[in-house]
Amino acid sequence: MLAWVVLVLSGVFEAVWATALGRSEGFTRLVPSVVFLVALGLSMSGLAYAMRTLPTGTSYAVWVGIGAALTVAYGMATGAEPTSTIKILLLIGIIGCVVGLKLAH
Repeated sequence: MLAWVVLVLSGVFEAVWATALGRSEGFTRLVPSVVFLVALGLSMSGLAYAMRTLPTGTSYAVWVGIGAALTVAYGMATGAEPTSTIKILLLIGIIGCVVGLKLAH
């Protein structure tokens, strides 16, 4: 159970580092660059920890799914990315797949 909690948190940190990477403007802005590095380290460390007990494919799919869904959702919420009904439905599909992988485990 702890591996799943760590994996979900790692997915959240993936969204943080992806967003910070975009805001770093090619690592020319200090604060987003530092946030990127810290979040990247936490995200990868958590993924590595979860993979000690969970299958690699499942861990990676859940990690990417959470990170991608949160990154897009954050972009839509802040206006940095256009919102559409189809995007929202597809994000719900990603989340559903992540939950399905947990239930299938």
